Amino acid sequence: MPAEARRAIERDQARSEVLVCLAQFAAIAVFGVFYALTPKAFPPDVMFEPVPLALAAYAVFTGIRLWLALAGRLGPVFLGLSVVVDVAVLMVTIWSFHLQYEEPATIYLKAPTLLYVFILIALRTLRFEVGYVLLAGAAAVVGWLVLVLYAVVTGGEMKITNSFAEYMTSHSILIGAEVDKIISIVAVTAVLALAVVRARRLMERSASEAHAAAALSRFFAADVAGEIRGADLAHRPGEAALREMAVVFFDLRDFTSRSARLGPEGTIALLAGFHACVVPAVEANGGVIDKYLGDGVLATFGAARPSDTHAADALRAALAALEAAEAWNAARRGRGEPPVALGIGVSAGEALVGVTGVESRLEFTVLGEVVNLASRVEKHCKAALRPGLATAETLRRAVSQGFAGAGAFDDLPAERVEGVAARVDLVAFGPATLARA
Repeated sequence: MPAEARRAIERDQARSEVLVCLAQFAAIAVFGVFYALTPKAFPPDVMFEPVPLALAAYAVFTGIRLWLALAGRLGPVFLGLSVVVDVAVLMVTIWSFHLQYEEPATIYLKAPTLLYVFILIALRTLRFEVGYVLLAGAAAVVGWLVLVLYAVVTGGEMKITNSFAEYMTSHSILIGAEVDKIISIVAVTAVLALAVVRARRLMERSASEAHAAAALSRFFAADVAGEIRGADLAHRPGEAALREMAVVFFDLRDFTSRSARLGPEGTIALLAGFHACVVPAVEANGGVIDKYLGDGVLATFGAARPSDTHAADALRAALAALEAAEAWNAARRGRGEPPVALGIGVSAGEALVGVTGVESRLEFTVLGEVVNLASRVEKHCKAALRPGLATAETLRRAVSQGFAGAGAFDDLPAERVEGVAARVDLVAFGPATLARA
């Protein structure tokens, strides 16, 4: 299990221990009020009342445990000790009943107070560590066996009987009844332990998967993750759906020659600056980074999630990326570094969105003429001497979708774009200074 997932479970366990302490304080308060308000059956001049003393001692011990839990200092030794103390306080309280009522020790074997041991065992499941559940059950079994043996040894005139009626109406001991109690404690402990083991496995798996999802979310856009989790696609290789979308290719010019001069660290720094211009612009306008292509970026709008403003969002993102690139160049000039040039190609229309690859390695991607055209248009920026080109159809769509920046575009009708058979009506945007370094 990843270390971060393990730390997450440990933090949850620490909070659970605080919850256990608070539950015990609540139980102490309820028992205290109940004891104070109910009429007493023991003699009024009795010299020893175990319940108030036990509740007071238990409250002090629980307070210490809560302080250690809040301080993050509740180690396994003290945790184990606290489990034993929980059960020991209960057993001593039950044992003291015969002193309080001035009756033979066998009287406490019929005390319903033993039922509280199941609460103590169940509380240990909140930590999701099976060892403490088993320890609580074992302590309860040993504690009750000690009480039974004490009653047998000190019983005096009492006798062991096989009659339930005699057991209930006298100070006799019914061994079968005590065996039933011990079996019940063992059975409940075993069931809870098994539940904790299964829950612990699920929790560890969930924590590991949550950690993996958090790590992978840095590599996959949220909309893509949502699409993969959704039911729109069957997520099998070769299956796809048609959608209206916009595709944008961003390219950092002269990257190969620059990287040869910059070396590894300088090359990564250059790419980081380029991505810092492109990625925020795309995400701020509802787009998704589909792929990082070395010195290029492929972004989609309306692919991962259908959008009625895909073309307008794509052009807004392209303009925002160019504005960020101008600021980046100004900073580079201030540091005595050469400026950079960009190429941006935008196309909108119907394309395929789906899953490619094989079962062991899948990829969510977009395919179709719109994607190819955006790539070709981006390469045509070099011939047009402009940093950004879009198809005229994309601009028309954008305007119909509320785009108000059409005045920033220049018409380039019937352009011959390499790799495209028919001439393409384009529009250009961005300062020519960004088209070449």
